[in-house]
Amino acid sequence: MSEYITTYTGKHFEPTNPDPELIRIEDIAHALSMICRGNGHVKTFWSVGQHCICCAREAVARGLSNRMVLACLLHDASECYMSDVPTPFKNELPEYQEQEEHLLGIIYEKFLGSDLTEEEQKELKEIDHAMLWYDLEHLLGEIQYGEIPELHIDLDYTVRPFEEVEEEYLSLFEKYSGTFCI
Repeated sequence: MSEYITTYTGKHFEPTNPDPELIRIEDIAHALSMICRGNGHVKTFWSVGQHCICCAREAVARGLSNRMVLACLLHDASECYMSDVPTPFKNELPEYQEQEEHLLGIIYEKFLGSDLTEEEQKELKEIDHAMLWYDLEHLLGEIQYGEIPELHIDLDYTVRPFEEVEEEYLSLFEKYSGTFCI
């Protein structure tokens, strides 16, 4: 049994012992465009890549820095190497959470130059939670209670070909990554 996964670009990547040199934005964009949100428990396909693009676009609409736009784009990037685990189960897996945080920190370090500050994490969570509210409403038809989160973008849950999502993900990355370590 191998200790690595073979990525889209052919790298042998060890999720439990991540080598930053093997992390490729092409692998992230490709895999996230093919992974379904909600562990597949949605009425129609909606990729993690589409979710990340919406988060990044919301950061732009809120006037946040290029760094925060990229952080929003990358916030689920660890899923391309580790997959995702539904939150109720993930809450019971502290080692998984540690590995995920470690890998995400390495990804942020590689593409942003450093891990996120507490304030940046707070801004990111606010956007991510707002998107989740709308995802649950639209992708599951699950009525959400409480205050409706304000969004500065219009969400369009149209199913798109993965190639289109992958291309948009890479385009956004290229547009906002110019000043960071890569």
